[in-house]
Amino acid sequence: MGKLYVLGGRERRPGTTEPTEKDEWYLYKSALVLEVDTDSGTVRTSAEYQSPPEARAGKHPAAHFHSGVVIGNTLYTCTSTEVLIYQVPGFKQVGYISLPCFNDLHHVTVASDGNLLVVSTGLEMVVKISPEGAILAEWNVLGEDPWSRFSRAIDYRKVDTTKPHISHPNFVFELQGEVWVTRFHQHDAISLNGSGRRIQIAQEGVHDGTAWGDRIIFTAVDGKIVMINNQSLEVEQVIDLRSIQDRDQLILPAWCRGILPIDDRRIWVGFTRIRQTLFRENVRWVKMALGEGTVVRPTHIALFDIVNQQCLQEINLEPHGMNAVYGIFAAPQ
Repeated sequence: MGKLYVLGGRERRPGTTEPTEKDEWYLYKSALVLEVDTDSGTVRTSAEYQSPPEARAGKHPAAHFHSGVVIGNTLYTCTSTEVLIYQVPGFKQVGYISLPCFNDLHHVTVASDGNLLVVSTGLEMVVKISPEGAILAEWNVLGEDPWSRFSRAIDYRKVDTTKPHISHPNFVFELQGEVWVTRFHQHDAISLNGSGRRIQIAQEGVHDGTAWGDRIIFTAVDGKIVMINNQSLEVEQVIDLRSIQDRDQLILPAWCRGILPIDDRRIWVGFTRIRQTLFRENVRWVKMALGEGTVVRPTHIALFDIVNQQCLQEINLEPHGMNAVYGIFAAPQ
């Protein structure tokens, strides 16, 4: 099956003099890309990165790679306050953009016109920028004026967090000539181009997705993948990954993010170990998900056969320093 790039973060360890996970901004001390050979199971670090002082809120190094896209031999990804562009497989940094409106970025992708679409989750907006960093368009994901609740005079890279978020947008994509974005708290995806079109995706929070054939496949954080027909915009299939993994014991497959279809039946999915900040922010979901005898899984990626309803392979990433998964991409051959 070849090699994968898995994007995420290396967690700070309790007991150090640096901030721990009670300080959300500093939960991860460095952004990390692992190269995973799915045939041999070997894992190596391809890139490790920390945001510079001018692009972070505090004095301690901090960063984690959120989701992005691989096009040819180029990886586009983001930290909370930066867009980074790497030439792969050597991971030479060939591009960098950081703007005052960047706060808690969750996704960057390349639009059909060659510009970049960036999800600034902390400001509840999607921004279109040129490859040089010029702002071309801004959309508030709730249909408001993008700056009605925020100020252009503030450098939001220096703001720890803007939570609580009303929407918490995550994944931006183009469909039928329009720009769309997922909204975590509304469990949906909406068009940002004024058509008013909306896709109801799941009963729980939606994070990211990918286009695959005539479908768009989304992950919901409770361990489900949802397949949407990209013409009718209707749900075609919902697959509960937890029911596949839980046949022998009650297992919580962790916070589900990152997805990569291999073919019509095999899909890689990322899972992040449940952490204390999740307990505090999502009390209702955690209370439903966790029960007596529940085993909390480590951060890992898993390959599922969605036709035969089987988990074919699992790779634990924590021994390799990755404590959160935000994206999975096929490495160029």
